[in-house]
Amino acid sequence: MDHIPTIDIAPLYDSTHPAFDATVQQVMQACTQIGFLSITGTGISQTAVEQVRDCVQAIFDIDENAKWDQAITRDNYRGFIPMGFFTPNDGSGKADKYEGYKLHHETHPDVPIRRDCALYGPNIWPHQVPGARETILGYWSQLDRVAHVLLAALETGLGLPARQLRDAFSDPMTNMTLLHYPPQSPDEDGYGIHPHKDTDALTIIAPDPVGGLEVQTRDGGWITPDCPPGGFVVNIGDMLELWSGGRLKSTPHRVVNRSSKERYSFPYFCVPRHDVVVAPLLPPLPGFDRPSVHCGHWSAEIWRTNWPDEAADNTTPELGTLSD
Repeated sequence: MDHIPTIDIAPLYDSTHPAFDATVQQVMQACTQIGFLSITGTGISQTAVEQVRDCVQAIFDIDENAKWDQAITRDNYRGFIPMGFFTPNDGSGKADKYEGYKLHHETHPDVPIRRDCALYGPNIWPHQVPGARETILGYWSQLDRVAHVLLAALETGLGLPARQLRDAFSDPMTNMTLLHYPPQSPDEDGYGIHPHKDTDALTIIAPDPVGGLEVQTRDGGWITPDCPPGGFVVNIGDMLELWSGGRLKSTPHRVVNRSSKERYSFPYFCVPRHDVVVAPLLPPLPGFDRPSVHCGHWSAEIWRTNWPDEAADNTTPELGTLSD
């Protein structure tokens, strides 16, 4: 497949819909061939998306000194990510050209799961943007529903027992990264975000009107998703590729912003509960040989190895970074 299909997923919300099976097959074809799809029929209004976009822009318009007061730390990977702060996970290449704001699954300070995994807890919400918490978490909850509908379709398409995938997402490690990419000059090298594969299960993103997202085809070329207004771009991550024994494809992608405009993005990364161990649920395809992944350990390693002075070790599986 050398293009990214657009699929109306409305029939997936009702398993008795006459187009349910056909829609499952459309999703499976996209996920097994290119690993990306554009979706419509989610029930999420464009107004809701634009409210989040306005909120994200307001967060990045906060005074620079105040951003540092709310920056991520090694002990709490939540809050502002300064411009150019992180390098690719393998320690190679130039720092990516973005600033970010990290949010994790919102967890009350007193819940027991926080004793089991340090990545759970409350987020930092910038007081300079009133209503940010309500706006973003309201949108987040709508994406949770979309993710579960897609996971149910993949259970059907892969021939797995009902809820085998979805049950792994109680108390999930799902997270969002708010992103601001300044424009790059035409002759500037480097990336907004370097070529990589997502390490989650499933990513959902409302495409920014200025563009910049590029997806690698199987022949090594790069294409841009043609997502209609009101739609979302979805891609398979490494965890679903592993669960499926290599059938679902986690596909390299990158961001380059040469639009001469500011680009804002807010991807949603669907990640299972911290104690879930991801291993093939079906016999692996010939040549597919990857170690199992402990979700809590892998997530902690992804955050740890983002710091410029940290490196992956032999207990860490490949973390998605690709050579240029």
